[in-house]
Amino acid sequence: MSGNRRGRKRLWRMRSNPLRRHDDVVEAWIVLVVWAVIAVGGALAGLVTFHAADEVFAAQRAQRRSVQAVLLTDTPPASSTPGGARDLIKAKVRWATADGTSRTGSALVDTGQKAGSEVVVWVDSAGNFTIEPPSSKEATLESAVLGLTAALAFAGVAFGAGAVARYRLDRRRIDSWGTEWNLVGPSWGRKTS
Repeated sequence: MSGNRRGRKRLWRMRSNPLRRHDDVVEAWIVLVVWAVIAVGGALAGLVTFHAADEVFAAQRAQRRSVQAVLLTDTPPASSTPGGARDLIKAKVRWATADGTSRTGSALVDTGQKAGSEVVVWVDSAGNFTIEPPSSKEATLESAVLGLTAALAFAGVAFGAGAVARYRLDRRRIDSWGTEWNLVGPSWGRKTS
């Protein structure tokens, strides 16, 4: 019996009440629908974004490959940067494509290397330079962050729409109270102004 009473108390806006207005019922439904949309829609938006991003990263890992290249020019020595960040600079390199032809181009390489050093560069399926694709762990983490961001963005939009609807209900109630006061107020006697 007490569980039923608690359930009714939680849904107090839905129960029969002589002071309940139509706007109160509408507001209760708006709140219920907004939270349902946030829960279901946010989860769906997050999952769809996670899977889409994960597929993009998997395609990048499948299309890109590392190749050994030979550095054609010396690179300047590394500058001392705090935090151990890598210094990269564009330099001319030569590498062999999958069919054996030799190509040259500019790629980002570590500083402080001499001409003739072997460096690793990343190329796409067309043989053009590209960046290293994220590892599977990095891709999973990045996909999760993107999915969470999409879920929060969807939830924010849904919450904002609900807030606008509730604001309009409040404005309607205030206008209604003003109209009623204008009808009832003069019959109460003298005015102070």
